[in-house]
Amino acid sequence: MSKKRTNHTMGEALKAFIDKNKLQQGIDKVQVKEAWVTLMGNGVNNYTTGVELRGDVLYISLSSSVLREELSHGKSRIIVMLNKELGKDLVKKLVLR
Repeated sequence: MSKKRTNHTMGEALKAFIDKNKLQQGIDKVQVKEAWVTLMGNGVNNYTTGVELRGDVLYISLSSSVLREELSHGKSRIIVMLNKELGKDLVKKLVLR
């Protein structure tokens, strides 16, 4: 009997491993934090005390109420920018606190 070998790329093998072990949610959480830091820059990140993804809702904790108010006006634009940076529609709602 001969075994049929299937050639997979490293990316396919990694994706299969991630799917099998249900790691995607954890990876998404890390990637969202990285995207926030990248997109918002030092000015906002200096006041960011927490970034947490729960399901499709991103919770951002800020130490400045003035900044929170400013960012609240551009929530939909921030969501679009984050999803574009992530390459998928991961964030549906943004909660600033």
